[in-house]
Amino acid sequence: MNNKHQKNNISRRNLLQLGTGVIGAGVAVSLASNLVTSEAVEAKTVSKPDEALQALLDGNQRFTTRKRGYKNQSYLRLQEVAKSQKPFASILGCADSRVPSEIIFDQGLGDLFVCRVAGNIATPEEIGSLEFGSLVLGSKVIMVLGHERCGAVDATIKGAQVPGQIGSLLEAIKPGVEKSEGKPGDRLENACKANILVQVEKLKSSPVLSELIKANKLKIVGGYYDLDTGKVSLVS
Repeated sequence: MNNKHQKNNISRRNLLQLGTGVIGAGVAVSLASNLVTSEAVEAKTVSKPDEALQALLDGNQRFTTRKRGYKNQSYLRLQEVAKSQKPFASILGCADSRVPSEIIFDQGLGDLFVCRVAGNIATPEEIGSLEFGSLVLGSKVIMVLGHERCGAVDATIKGAQVPGQIGSLLEAIKPGVEKSEGKPGDRLENACKANILVQVEKLKSSPVLSELIKANKLKIVGGYYDLDTGKVSLVS
């Protein structure tokens, strides 16, 4: 009697474990299928500069409302982009550790071509990289992404005496600081936004990028990241 009862318990336990495993596997397959489908659909829809910009802003909206889709972050996506890349957008962002582009725009592997440097300045090397990202890789939009309370901009305003090559960063930021002088409102915020626009104009002066803009294959915009809310707003 005990042996029979024990056998029945073992059988029920095995069936329960098997059923749970099958259900779990089914859910995983369904989720993976939905993820791949949604990734493929979104990739097909981003073909024009305005669509690329909207995809960035939509991703930031998901981030700020805590509804991130974690798209294009699967192992399948890793294997896919290992063969080639075709990012839909490029970011010239600050090196600040609190502003990681893929996270704040809710993007994944192969979606963004990112250049980061303190003060989000357009150096010759950064410009060359972004020319490559647009002309060769096909990026449809470049966003110069500055942010709230940028330390590099603040140091430039204060005329900080800095060692090594840090001074070269501040020199590149000075034109924006000078353009913002005398404007009403917060001085640092004004300087950060003015610096973004100066760097946008530098990029637009590139013969390679300007030709792509004329052909309606590229758009260059400025973005300002709020450290407190995570929101990116366009700067003009």
